[in-house]
Amino acid sequence: MIELKNITKNFGTLQVLKGIDLHINKGEVVSIVGPSGAGKTTLLQIMGTLDTPDTGTVIVDGIDVTRLKDKNIAQFRNQHLGFVFQFHQLLPEFTALENICIPALIAGRNKKQAEKHAKELLDFLGLADRASHKPAELSGGEKQRVAVARALINDPALILADEPSGSLDSKNKEELHRLFFDLRDQFGQTFVIVTHDEGLSQLTDRTIHIKDGMIEASTLQTSNSSILIDHEQLTTGQEEPTESLA
Repeated sequence: MIELKNITKNFGTLQVLKGIDLHINKGEVVSIVGPSGAGKTTLLQIMGTLDTPDTGTVIVDGIDVTRLKDKNIAQFRNQHLGFVFQFHQLLPEFTALENICIPALIAGRNKKQAEKHAKELLDFLGLADRASHKPAELSGGEKQRVAVARALINDPALILADEPSGSLDSKNKEELHRLFFDLRDQFGQTFVIVTHDEGLSQLTDRTIHIKDGMIEASTLQTSNSSILIDHEQLTTGQEEPTESLA
């Protein structure tokens, strides 16, 4: 699904990413964690074609996006990727239904078909009765679920989320976190989530630990334990992973 090879990124004299190699399987829910400034959001933006690496290759859904021209990148992003941000980024002058339909209309889909699919998503997310409401009339949790529906409208293979529950209270956080797994199970999407929320990272299939622009370790979640794999083990396979009871 996602293959990153030797990804580096500099901003002036600051090297933010220092040779990232990463593989994410189709249908995985993966979290990326690390201290502020570690390069998490930059890495997510590169996966999502919102930024370009200085060196390296990014393959998403079988396509080398580093070789695409600007127009083709925009089309690929619209058709293959969905984004959920910390703040919902809904357009205030449009209803929930209209906000969800926007990516589909950009893709050139028939308006009636787009609205039909948007209503199906709203129903799945428990928001069927909020379709005609504008963002100012929705709660924080409802806004974020509308944003999730907007990310899903073009049936993307990959959903990228940057601190998606960072602005929500505890109840809405838990509901949003469960929703990601329900969506994966229902629609088969792959999720990559940048988060500081330990509760969310412990739920995901795998947690990628980043520090100072490099991958330090990967934690695999199993039914009753977590397996921490050092990055050296990932690349050399010389040592056994350490298993700890959850």
